Amino acid sequence: MNTLDNLVRLQPDWAGVWRQRLALKCAVSAVRLTGRSEDEAALRDVWVLRGAGDDLGPAGSIFAAYKRLAARSVPIDMKVLRELTDLFTIRWSDELAAIPAMTDDLNQAGRMAPFAAAAIVAEVLSVRPDAEALAWWLADWVLAQRLNWDRPIPLLMAHRASPAFRLEAGRGRVRPAEPGFERAVCLALAQASAEACRLASELARRADRLVAVAPKLRAKGAGEAIRILLDEDAVSGALRTARLSRWASRRLFERLIEFDAVRELSGRSTFRIYGL
Repeated sequence: MNTLDNLVRLQPDWAGVWRQRLALKCAVSAVRLTGRSEDEAALRDVWVLRGAGDDLGPAGSIFAAYKRLAARSVPIDMKVLRELTDLFTIRWSDELAAIPAMTDDLNQAGRMAPFAAAAIVAEVLSVRPDAEALAWWLADWVLAQRLNWDRPIPLLMAHRASPAFRLEAGRGRVRPAEPGFERAVCLALAQASAEACRLASELARRADRLVAVAPKLRAKGAGEAIRILLDEDAVSGALRTARLSRWASRRLFERLIEFDAVRELSGRSTFRIYGL
């Protein structure tokens, strides 16, 4: 956990894509929790290939919620909470209106970060058992608040089904508010932190490669495209910016593939998607 904390505070140039890739993993887990089957590739398609005003659908909306978590830290007020319940397709109720007060109480109580994260999950599920996806989203938010991070890191949702929550007898899983739940969250957080650090190491190497080839690129908008690749999980092969046409971006990505500086993530010959 200390390694992860140091990494967060270092704020490397590729921190954006790192957070967004972790958000994608958490979104897949949250989507599975709802009984749907969309995987990483399907969620990327929904997001990257969307048009202005397109309905993202239930799975895409969940991905949007996790992208929001990874993008910036915002206070959990009533407006934000209602937006989140819409994205998670959770029915609004008076019980959910108490969540901002719950998070404030946890911050003021000064509990250690993992225990505060476990507490918000238990408290939310005690009043709304159908709001588990939201509860784990809030756990990452509370964790960031307690650790004084500038923005949350999507971690725990992707590990909610990990062996950390398995009962010692091997039959069933420990539930929120039961003895052992805090310990399970601590173990899951340790696993999530180690995985996040491994991903960071991998992305750091790829980012170094991308930056190293930048001087060899002739496209006028290459610098802007590289910045987007360092900030986002994936971008469309038809990316257009103020300085980069669709044709120029296609040629740019072809060059980056030649330099082994990016990967094509969709596996398709059309509607391609690129990322580190």
